[in-house]
Amino acid sequence: MQLDIDIEEWPAGEWEALAARAGDAAAIVAPELRNPRLETSLLFTSDAEVHALNREWRGRDRATNVLSFPMLERAELLALGPEGPPELLGDVALAYETCAREADEKGIALEHHAAHLIVHGLLHLAGHDHVDGDEQAEAMEALEIKALAILGIADPYGLDTDRRDQQE
Repeated sequence: MQLDIDIEEWPAGEWEALAARAGDAAAIVAPELRNPRLETSLLFTSDAEVHALNREWRGRDRATNVLSFPMLERAELLALGPEGPPELLGDVALAYETCAREADEKGIALEHHAAHLIVHGLLHLAGHDHVDGDEQAEAMEALEIKALAILGIADPYGLDTDRRDQQE
C-alpha cells in the first residue's frame, strides 16, 4: 500500500515517517493492506477541517479524532489481485487539536496516539469496524493492539475504561 501524506495544521515533526511505520504495522496485522496496487491518502489537519468533513460526508456536526472514507468494499479489497492499475483504498483524516487533547488526557505521547489513530483508520478502510457489536469491536481492537505492539506502543485500551474512545 502506498500512502499519499498531506500535513496541514500539525506542528513540525516526523509525521510522514510515523505514518509509514503505522501503515506497515497495519499491513502486518491486516495482510489485505499489503497489496502494492493500493493507494491511500492520509491528511493531518485541523479540528475545523475534520469538523467540516464530518458534517458534509457523515452528517455529524462536530470534530472527531479520525475519519475514514473507504473507496472499496471489503469483498472488492480481498478480491483485488496484485497486478493492474492503482486502486484507491480510501482517505483518512486526523484532527490535530482533538488528537493532542486526547493524548494529553491519556498521558501518552501525541506520536503514539496518532499512530494508533492511523492504524485505526487504515483498518476501517480495510473493512474492519467496531460499531455493530462487542465481538466486532474486540476483533478490531485486537488488530490495533498487535499493530501498536509492533511499533513498541502500549495497548491503548488498557489505559482507558472507555474502550471505544469515540473513534469513527
